[in-house]
Amino acid sequence: MSKLQAAGEKNDSTMYKCWLKYYKLSNKKLLADYKHLLSEILVVEQSHVILNAVKELERGINGILGIKPVISEIPTKEAYLILGTFDGVKGLAPLSEEEKQSIGEEGFLIKPVTENSGKKLLVTGRTHKGLLYGVFCLLRLMQTETKIDAFPISENPVNQLRMINHWDNIDGSIERGYAGKSIFYRNNKMPRNLARITDYARMLASVGINAIAVNNVNVHKFETLLITDKYIKDVVKLAEIFRNYGIKIFLSINFASPIQIGGLATADPLDKKVREWWKSKAEYLYSHIPDFGGFLVKADSEGRPGPFTYERTHADGANMLAEALKPFGGLVVWRCFVYNCLQDWRDRTIDRAKAAYDHFMPLDGLFAENVLLQIKHGPMDFQVREPVSPLIGGLTKTNQVLELQITQEYTGQQKHLCYLVPLWKEVLEFDTFAKGKGTSVKKVISRKVFNNKFGGFAAVANIGDDNNWTGHQLAQANMFGYGRLAWNPELTSGEIAETWIRLTYSNDRDVITTIKDMLLGSWRTYENYTSPLGIGWMVNPNHHYGPNVDGYEYDKWGTYHRADHKGIGVDRTVKSGTGYTGQYHKEMAELYESLEKCPEELLLFFHHIPYDYKLKSGETLLQYIYNTHFKGVEEVEELKAKWLSLKEKVEKEVFIHVLERLDGQLEHSKEWRDVINSYFFRKTGIPDRLGRKIY
Repeated sequence: MSKLQAAGEKNDSTMYKCWLKYYKLSNKKLLADYKHLLSEILVVEQSHVILNAVKELERGINGILGIKPVISEIPTKEAYLILGTFDGVKGLAPLSEEEKQSIGEEGFLIKPVTENSGKKLLVTGRTHKGLLYGVFCLLRLMQTETKIDAFPISENPVNQLRMINHWDNIDGSIERGYAGKSIFYRNNKMPRNLARITDYARMLASVGINAIAVNNVNVHKFETLLITDKYIKDVVKLAEIFRNYGIKIFLSINFASPIQIGGLATADPLDKKVREWWKSKAEYLYSHIPDFGGFLVKADSEGRPGPFTYERTHADGANMLAEALKPFGGLVVWRCFVYNCLQDWRDRTIDRAKAAYDHFMPLDGLFAENVLLQIKHGPMDFQVREPVSPLIGGLTKTNQVLELQITQEYTGQQKHLCYLVPLWKEVLEFDTFAKGKGTSVKKVISRKVFNNKFGGFAAVANIGDDNNWTGHQLAQANMFGYGRLAWNPELTSGEIAETWIRLTYSNDRDVITTIKDMLLGSWRTYENYTSPLGIGWMVNPNHHYGPNVDGYEYDKWGTYHRADHKGIGVDRTVKSGTGYTGQYHKEMAELYESLEKCPEELLLFFHHIPYDYKLKSGETLLQYIYNTHFKGVEEVEELKAKWLSLKEKVEKEVFIHVLERLDGQLEHSKEWRDVINSYFFRKTGIPDRLGRKIY
């Protein structure tokens, strides 16, 4: 094993370690039980992935139990841990055919084995990657004080693709990045010290991520060159780091590459020379990276080149790339974020929300089997609340990937606390009615409904080179939560929050209860003081931070709220509006079409409502806007008070950092409250019934 090396950045900061802190258990009985069982590790196979699993066991056992385990190939004690695949542990631990058949390619089994010679703990699986996931699970269970009699535990990931999208540029900048510069690039080069990237791979593997796209979907001049000799050695280095943690690397590509770097006169996907160019490029990439994952593509969107230039379809463009990658097992992940970004705000028939469905539904069944359509969870753009995209569950013959956004572009930019797992859970539980009642989003993307060949999750990353990775230390919960949900969407928001808290801070009940309360209420708090009832936006253009009610109202981007002195909201009904509601299956279409039945949290997304409209609470629409914006500020004050109560129970560095973030959030929430409330007061002339200060 000594010939294989596993690197890691030497950084003792608690915030840097995230949920891989590994602190000593205080439960003495549990500590003794685990020490007895884990003082020796029997390793029966070798690979880079197994080496990293062993290194993680050593690191974790040392931190959690305070001992340095012996690594051996022949056991010297009666009690020990066995790490190996089904084939590797033959003769060492009995496994039934039923047990083996229940474990998939990335699954694992953690099982006590009792024999005459003593008690052992087995971590096994079908593949080395499964062993790695099993090790991280074992350490997670140990750290959260799980008793040994809770075993055996077996798990398989529910979703096949569990992907992270990075919007990093080679100059070191990150589009929609709120935690510093890129960890991959700086000044159009890769950093010499790759230890931090290794630590990032560890973090991702610990929550089950198995794929990563390492550059921005908006592929600029230098990023286009990632698939050339100029940068291929750097990409190979990245691929090696992630491979050793069971993660495949993908590249975002420029659809116009045949012109920009290939010397061709066209990028027409039906042109024979263009198709041959991409086949040659695929051969080149796989000769350097045999397990290369494939391409992530943004085409014909927001100025990016694509097949529309040549009067071809998205299926034509995606299938051309799929043809090139197929001999090597590569995938094309094609984003459905395609819409007219040059709209005329005067034309009320155009609706950006309809765009993805209109573009891709006519192509259902025309995409190659190794093409996956990556669909944003909502029809607009990661707002604090919007309906689920009707394209999910609309498509029945095409591989689908659900796209989420971990980076908090419209949800506080990691300056505000906004735990996004409850939002994602609502999306996953949404019933599409694609095959009748109970056809939830989570079933569609996990391939349980349409039996597609591929499916899963993708999300835009929220990390950068800040010491704490995510700018706001509490925002680490969103990265952790995404990984856990992608692995198992049945987990609850509370379960994920509690596990993250226990791993990141301590098993102290006050700490768990307090921070859990903070996290679980934070999404609704943010919504309360920002945009009401699904209307979205109301932000400053371009950077998308801070209140600006009319920031995009007369702009080209199609993100309107239609507020006048009588009412607010966009009529998206079939009867009198844009017709967007008609894109859903019958049951949801009828629900959204009806003003009376439409869920109130989405009321303004689907309907234009007068300010004196009575909500179910008895409040008028306008009074609701006033009330929620005052309430949101009060809730941030409560967040701060809860955090202050933990002053002696969390590390000083963490306490000061989070307190500073909450102070900033409190001031910003007041700005949101005052700007939004004043806008509507001046628009309508109707005062707050409770007589609070509105400017």
